[in-house]
Amino acid sequence: MSAGEDARGGVPALVRTAAIAVAAGLGVLAVALVAGGAAAEQIIPGIATAGTLTRWGLPVSRTAMDVASALTIGTLLAAAVLLPLETRRGKAAGAGTGTLSKDAIGYLRAASWLAAGWAAAAAATLVFTVSDVLGQPVGQVITGSELSSYVGSLEQGTALMIVVLLAVVVALLARTTATPAAAIGLLAMAAVALLPAPLTGHSASSANHAIAVTGVALHVAAVAPWVGGLGVLVAHALLRRERLPVMAERFSRMALWCYIVVGASGMMNVVARMPDPAELVTTNYGRLALAKIVAFAALGWFGWWHRERTVPALQERGPRAARARAFARLAGVEAAVMAGTMGLAVALASTAPPAPTGTESAVRTLLGYEMPPPITAGRLATLWWFDLFFAALAAVLAGVYLAGVVRLRRRGDSWPLWRTVFWLVGVLSIVLATQTGVARYASILFSVHMAQHMTLNMLTPIFLVVGAPITLALRALKPARIRGDRGPREWLTALLHSRYSAFIAHPATATIIFVASTFALYFTPLFQSLMQNHLGHIGMTVHFLLAGFLFFWVLLGVDPAPKRLPYPGRLLLLFVTMPFHAFFGIALMNLGKPIAEGWYNAVDPPWGTTLLQDQHTGGAIAWAFGEIPTFIVLIVLAVQWYSDDQRQARRMDRRADRAAKAGAAAGVPAEDDELAAYNARLAKLAERDRIAEEGGGARPGGARPGGT
Repeated sequence: MSAGEDARGGVPALVRTAAIAVAAGLGVLAVALVAGGAAAEQIIPGIATAGTLTRWGLPVSRTAMDVASALTIGTLLAAAVLLPLETRRGKAAGAGTGTLSKDAIGYLRAASWLAAGWAAAAAATLVFTVSDVLGQPVGQVITGSELSSYVGSLEQGTALMIVVLLAVVVALLARTTATPAAAIGLLAMAAVALLPAPLTGHSASSANHAIAVTGVALHVAAVAPWVGGLGVLVAHALLRRERLPVMAERFSRMALWCYIVVGASGMMNVVARMPDPAELVTTNYGRLALAKIVAFAALGWFGWWHRERTVPALQERGPRAARARAFARLAGVEAAVMAGTMGLAVALASTAPPAPTGTESAVRTLLGYEMPPPITAGRLATLWWFDLFFAALAAVLAGVYLAGVVRLRRRGDSWPLWRTVFWLVGVLSIVLATQTGVARYASILFSVHMAQHMTLNMLTPIFLVVGAPITLALRALKPARIRGDRGPREWLTALLHSRYSAFIAHPATATIIFVASTFALYFTPLFQSLMQNHLGHIGMTVHFLLAGFLFFWVLLGVDPAPKRLPYPGRLLLLFVTMPFHAFFGIALMNLGKPIAEGWYNAVDPPWGTTLLQDQHTGGAIAWAFGEIPTFIVLIVLAVQWYSDDQRQARRMDRRADRAAKAGAAAGVPAEDDELAAYNARLAKLAERDRIAEEGGGARPGGARPGGT
């Protein structure tokens, strides 16, 4: 049977499997909405209701949006990561030589249609959301002017409009994309489009929103590739296409990490919304959450069975079609359970969480915690505050680095201990700046915020860069097992050699980002906007870290870079750049009006100084802090310069030794060999002077002055 006949024969099975999954998702959604009370019409005297169509249409459109987004991510993932690349004809395999296979191109085109469906579902969700908020029927919202006016003013409306725009861009570009790098870019864009909608739900209004917002972002980012990847694998198996064993093995490794992240982030979300475990059984929201936990455990069993039984069975010899059908049957059941779980998740998002007990202060609503006591050095060190995002970031940075070192050690290769120490010190500084009392006071005192900024922007990156993470990754990562394919090592190599890296890592670009972004942030309304939103605050802090890492990578990095400055150039760059931070500090110290006055007035501590005085203190910190990284960088540069001179001297000694050995083999004494080389050099110089004198200023090409 040909491949085309195989595909046609699998279409009915694929349609049947998809229908079962859709029925499971919608059925569980309907039952959960009724059980949770979200399907019942809430009649409040004097307040209009949107009607039955909106009450049911909103969760259905949300489910359609979630499924379409996951399948878009899954098809892009299959094209860019799960399917191996093919080697160009007539070329040896190597980094960057692979092209997308025919199946991968097909998945990109499928992603275009799915992204269009995603955009349509998001647009429908937008209409139903405005209808629900205004309490007006859908028809009235569509024909009136409310839709356009509320898209910009309603937070959920703005988020959904961003989703629509990004999904449309993915749909258009996926129709013409045909390179691995472009497929990865589309995957990244689709991943960004996942986040706006869920981050404007219950997580943004949760009392412990700092954990809830980060938890839901991690949750969604892990669910989409897990669900979408499984759906694509089922389709691939039913259509009996090539490379199913490779795809299943790669997906299985990815799905394990997705499962771990989904479980941890889901638990964080539950704890953030229901601090009391008894609410799991005493509230509608808690009972739905408990049902989702049970479904999650069932999906874990399916994943374990795949890793232990079905994925190894796919690697065995035998009829390919039979093995594919066996895999598809089990994966199809898992997909149906997963679709039901997604319906349950949408119903959970449509159900109001338990109201917080007690009276919540305005400061706690803004910060997620009560106003801390007056600041002291002891409280900065002891009033720890758990920030999920940066705790996870620190754990990943330390864990991945140490895993790379362990892999090198097991292979018999060495890795300098001092580089590991530098890296771990950098990670520790992230923990101290984001998890201790510094994090608590940084949101209410500009001076503490500036100390945190300077640490993450000018001190932490020095230790991380000297740890040489890129060099470690290139040595520890294994090459792709399939000829012409790209694994993590090949993707990293391609990124280092890309035009983007050549531009972003250019000394001028890195310096402009390092210096100009600070002025652009604090002397525009952007700073207040970012401080008012937890995700904005995370983005601002991550930018500090990345901008500093980029600059010190150019200045100190031993990692491969597109352009490496000589050591005198590095010193010049250091002494040219650092005064700008001093100017920034002086500018803050001379301000006559507070920065982000609206935010700091809202969280103004009763025991603090005036806003302007505190910001003048922050300016003094910015002005004085630059001396510390400058001193550290000078020491590191001096050590690197000295070590480089020593390596050059040893290289020249080895070259001289080889020349001496060659002369000895020819019977020429070492002294005569050195003298002959010296005499030859003098003769060459004399010949050059003679030619210059005879030429009388001869020009290239033999033309003399006045000649034709």
